[in-house]
Amino acid sequence: MFLGNTEKVYILDKAEGNPAKFGDFPAMGAVYDIASRKAETMAVSTNVFCSSGMHLPNGSYATFGGNGAVGKGGNVSDITYPGQKNSGLYDTVYGDYDGTRSIRILNPCKDGEDFTSPHCQWFDNASLLSMQSQRWYSTAEPLGDGSIVLIGGFTNGGYINRNTPNTDPKYEGGAANPTFEFFPANGRTPQDMNFMVKTSGLNAYALTYLLKSGKMLVQANYSTIIWDPIANVETDLPDMPDQIVRVYPASGANAMLPLLPENNYTQTVIFCGGIYMTDEQWGNYSWPWADTWTIPASKKCHTITPEPEDGSPVDYVEDDDLPVGRTMGQFIALPDLTLLVVNGGANGTAGYSTRTLYTTEMPFGMSLAAEPVGQPALYDPSKPKGQRWSTAGFQSSSIARLYHSSAILLPDASVLIAGSNPNVDVNLDVIFPTTYKAEVFYPSYFAASTRPTFTGAPSTLSYGGDPFDLQVSASSYSGSANDAADNTTVVIIRTGWTTHGMNMGQRALKLNNTYTVNQDGSITLHVSQLPPNPNLFQPGPALLFVTMSGIPSNGSYVIVGTGNIETQPTKPASVLPASQRLNGVSGAGTTSSSSSGKNDNDNSKNGATSHTGAIVGGIIAAIAAVGILGAGFGICMARRRRAAAQQASSLSYPMGTASGGAGGVASSARAGGPGGLRSSDSSAFVPLSQANGSTTWGANASSLSLNSPYYDDPRTASAEFDPYHQNAPRMSTNQTRGPY
Repeated sequence: MFLGNTEKVYILDKAEGNPAKFGDFPAMGAVYDIASRKAETMAVSTNVFCSSGMHLPNGSYATFGGNGAVGKGGNVSDITYPGQKNSGLYDTVYGDYDGTRSIRILNPCKDGEDFTSPHCQWFDNASLLSMQSQRWYSTAEPLGDGSIVLIGGFTNGGYINRNTPNTDPKYEGGAANPTFEFFPANGRTPQDMNFMVKTSGLNAYALTYLLKSGKMLVQANYSTIIWDPIANVETDLPDMPDQIVRVYPASGANAMLPLLPENNYTQTVIFCGGIYMTDEQWGNYSWPWADTWTIPASKKCHTITPEPEDGSPVDYVEDDDLPVGRTMGQFIALPDLTLLVVNGGANGTAGYSTRTLYTTEMPFGMSLAAEPVGQPALYDPSKPKGQRWSTAGFQSSSIARLYHSSAILLPDASVLIAGSNPNVDVNLDVIFPTTYKAEVFYPSYFAASTRPTFTGAPSTLSYGGDPFDLQVSASSYSGSANDAADNTTVVIIRTGWTTHGMNMGQRALKLNNTYTVNQDGSITLHVSQLPPNPNLFQPGPALLFVTMSGIPSNGSYVIVGTGNIETQPTKPASVLPASQRLNGVSGAGTTSSSSSGKNDNDNSKNGATSHTGAIVGGIIAAIAAVGILGAGFGICMARRRRAAAQQASSLSYPMGTASGGAGGVASSARAGGPGGLRSSDSSAFVPLSQANGSTTWGANASSLSLNSPYYDDPRTASAEFDPYHQNAPRMSTNQTRGPY
């Protein structure tokens, strides 16, 4: 999934037996409308399964590679390349072409544009645009000029990318691709990357982060390097502690911590969860040599600062443990500068298999993981060590989100969670089935009765240069204007391209700002442009949020940089005027009281602080299908209206019945105060028959309730809960996939 703009999320799926179709074939793509909670299928020609992807500087998106053409059961397509019976070219049942070299480009469109036109559709024609190498499970990382480095991947493979014994660590008999290439290539050919040989077998979806210097942090297996992609020079860093594997299929959650002016935008990356298994247990292409679902995922978290400002030695630092060990957990950057982790399982790994070395009767279908972790957890890097994780007030979802799950931040600062299919093809009859239901998680700041609104958002941001002003209305907060202004931040977030527990390209950066408090209670924010270094936050699309005392506005869409793949122009850092306070001025935001009584986690300004304050967030279950099924998708607050323009933040949405609003720390949702609760449709929370007390779900799911205190709009039509009740409308009358 990826957020195309303030209105649309785009969804891609592998070639399999999805009941929704585009033309004559199962759909592999869809566009989801955030406001209506409905999706429509789109034409995708080549098998996009396990590809990588990234934004482009102009706001378009590209996906790279994928699987060969397959048919039912994941078998090689019925039409293969001449003389290559194991190399799929095209399948006449699923209608997918070979995707291993494909580059697909999409220009996200909005309401009012013609979605049937080529301008709004995927360009997917490998005969006209393709990579130089076959890449499946590759990594994409943008550089400071907006070009993209594509790293590694398989040309074919299975559970992990190696043979046994591993006598050919570089090529693995032709199935491994230890090279990197650039997009656009501009005459550059693929080059070998020694790190991909060193980490042989456990380097699918290598974890990469561009650094200030233009070099990259690269992590795979339990090895770590700093890499110069232009010179192709590698510098070894310390190994991951305890040899915990965080790369796929261990799939530990990972993210760059929010970039802050207070520490000169020092870049620190956090890795949490994953799993330790011995080299033998990892097995090979065929299957693991261990019953992975019996092996607990790690609870450990580690951070690393690859380019410390003080020049100190680089090493991993152990951070607070996760509340529950996770494999396939995923970090989502929030506009209050915290990180949310969702999805995953407490045991095992990503991937699926028909057996392991020791077990031929798989207990959970094909899943190599068990014990889904349904409760989100919040990480606050600003807290003292020992206090950084919290789950207070967060309900557990009853939907297993294991292999092939995704999550992404939406413009209203909620989180869309979808997917899960630890099966080779569509399978609705196993313990962990193909999952077409989606959920929206509403973080704790949705407890506030008032959220900030602002005007004046620019459509583009630059690297250095003249600052800009935002106008925050008096109705955005309650209490002292000076306190509110002191506790206001401006944050830009790139939500990323999400697959397999990762958000490739995700970053959060706080801009410098000062303020002027006005007599009418409005606040003028004087905001800097980005730091004059494109490597910190690469050019391309982002959301701009104003956050007051931890309560964010809606995000406004901006383009960072020139919109072109080129050396980005920089100017000296913005110089801001001094802040101007004004005594005796207050906000006009709502300060209603809650009908639900005092929350156990509530604290006054003079008392102990809570990790999460007034909690009303929780998993809100979808009541119908999303994505390729295109069925009605009524999630809580689905009736909200977004602004027609990019300036989505100019609207104020109801936030419940919590007291306070954004006026100063004492009255903010993060500092406490009684929180209102939403009631719920119990049918939205019907779990699998194995849920609650069984070992399938484990102790973390034992508190699941069908009488949830959260609700969607009232619904009576039982058909809405049937993911197949509505045929997905086609976005074109063209019955074929594309230009083939």
